[in-house]
Amino acid sequence: MGEGEETIELRFRIYDGTDIGQGAYALSITAATLKQKLVAEWPKDKTVTPKSVNDVKLIHAGKILEDNKTLADSKITIGDLPGGVVTMHVVVQPPVAKKKTDKNEEQMQKMNACTCNIL
Repeated sequence: MGEGEETIELRFRIYDGTDIGQGAYALSITAATLKQKLVAEWPKDKTVTPKSVNDVKLIHAGKILEDNKTLADSKITIGDLPGGVVTMHVVVQPPVAKKKTDKNEEQMQKMNACTCNIL
């Protein structure tokens, strides 16, 4: 961090209530950089662990932080207490694979097919 650069005290709470990565962060740091740091520091004894940075979502004030935005761009609220720590929630959510196999499409066509017999 550069001299005189504005910082904010953050901690990150994971699914079981454990806090990780507490420290002072520059407002110019991006959410993607924070995610990389958290994945590198992730506790090894946890049952849910991110496989990559893309599995992690940072949430502040009910909003998911975008990777390319800085903390300043994301309008992180510092709070009313001087020297207070801002808590962000960290969610591990692997991306959902959206694959359709030929078999699934064939089954869907059979289910949606309509036939009429006129006698």
